[in-house]
Amino acid sequence: MIKIFICPKCGWMREVSRRKEVECFKCGEKQMVPVKLTYEKYAYMTPQERADYAESWQYIHRSDKQS
Repeated sequence: MIKIFICPKCGWMREVSRRKEVECFKCGEKQMVPVKLTYEKYAYMTPQERADYAESWQYIHRSDKQS
């Protein structure tokens, strides 16, 4: 099963099949975070929709850390 991970530092998204420890190749963050998005939904998203999703995810999770 393919899972989608996002980098909490830069927002880059990556598809991974079996690994649990996923690092970001864009900024070097050691541990990316799994998202609640199926691979099927991710595959049908446009690049703009993916960017919007990543931006929204980062906004929500930044708010959680500041509270």
